[in-house]
Amino acid sequence: MPSKDLHASGFSTTRRRFLQASTAAVVGSTLSSCGWRLANVQSSPGPIPPTKMYIYTWANYTDEELLKNFSEQTGIEVIADVFESNEAMLAKIQTGGGGAYSIIYPSEYMVRKLIELEILRELDHSRLVGIKNLYPRFQNPDYDPGNRHSVPISWGTTGLIYNPNKLQNPPQDWNYLWDNQRDLSRRLTLLNDLREVMGCALKSLGYSYNSTNPEHIKQAYERLVALKPAVAAFNSDAWRDQILAGDLLMAMCYSSDANEVISENSELKYVLPTSGSSLWIDTLVIPKFAPNVEGAYAWINFLLQPAVAAKICERLSFATPNQVAVNKLPEEVRNNVGLFPPESALEKCEGLAPLGEANELYERYWTKLTSG
Repeated sequence: MPSKDLHASGFSTTRRRFLQASTAAVVGSTLSSCGWRLANVQSSPGPIPPTKMYIYTWANYTDEELLKNFSEQTGIEVIADVFESNEAMLAKIQTGGGGAYSIIYPSEYMVRKLIELEILRELDHSRLVGIKNLYPRFQNPDYDPGNRHSVPISWGTTGLIYNPNKLQNPPQDWNYLWDNQRDLSRRLTLLNDLREVMGCALKSLGYSYNSTNPEHIKQAYERLVALKPAVAAFNSDAWRDQILAGDLLMAMCYSSDANEVISENSELKYVLPTSGSSLWIDTLVIPKFAPNVEGAYAWINFLLQPAVAAKICERLSFATPNQVAVNKLPEEVRNNVGLFPPESALEKCEGLAPLGEANELYERYWTKLTSG
C-alpha cells in the first residue's frame, strides 16, 4: 500500500458481501496476467475485442438481467469480476491484476486516492448522457469536484437493524447501545469495519465520524471497550441469518443490506441514528489503462438511463442518486426512508474522508479492540 490514507475504511470486509461465486463473476484466473503497475500496463490478457468488456465491481452490483439487457442494447458482452473491499481492489491494480478492466466501482474516498495516483481517466462529459439527472448533492461532490473522474451509481447510510418485538424501546441514536448494554448482551453485532465502528462511537460522543483529534479517537476507543462485553461479534454479513433466526436483537449494518433482509422479514426495522452516521457513495470510473473506452462510456450511459437505474434500485436494494429514476420507482420503494432518508437526516451524515497520519492511531486501537 503506497499511503496510509489508503486504509480509510480499514482492511475489513465492507458493506457488500464478497461471494466466492456470482452469476456475474468470472473469478481470478482470466485476469491474473493483467499487468497494471501505476503508470504502465506491463502485460495484458491478450487482445480484448470491442464486443467484450471486463468490469471490476462489488458482489451483488450486477445480475444476469442487467448484463443481458446491456448486451442486447449495445452488442457488448460484459464480464464482471468482484472485489471484497476498496483496499483489495487497489492492491490488485497495483500488483498487476487490473489491466483488463474498463470500468471499476470505487467508493468515494477511494476515488480521491485513485485520482492522486493518476490511475483514472478524466471523463468527457460530452459523451455522458443523463448525468444531469443526478440529485444536486451528487453532481459536485467534495471527493471529485464536478464529477471529473467519477459518476455515482449508488449510495446509502449506516445504522441499526433490530427486532421491535423483542425490545422494550426502539433505538433512535447510537447511545442506545450503551444505555441498553445489559439487555443487548451477546445479542448485538457491530460491523467488521474500522471506520464505521469507530465512527459510531465518535458520533455518540458528539464528534465527527472523521475526527483526527487523538483525544477524540482515544475516547471513542475507550467507549467501545466498555461496550465490547455486549458485542457477540464484529461481522458485516453473518448477522443476516442470525437476526432472521432471532438469535440477535440488533445489528449495526448498511442500509442496502438492511433493506434486503427486511424483505425477508417485514417485522424487522432499520433506523438511521438521529445524531448522524456515514453516508457512503459507490461510483463508476474509467481507468487510464481501460482497453475498451467506448464500452466503458456505453456502460455508464446505460446505467444512467432512469428506467435502468430504477430497476437496479428495486432488484438490488441500492438507493439510486438519479432523481429521474427515483420518480419512476413504485411508491413503496420511493417512500422507503431506509433507502431514502429525509434531507434533515442526511444533513447530519458524513462521507468517509482520508485520515492522514491519524490512520495509524485508528488501526492501533482497532487491533486492540478486536483482538482477544
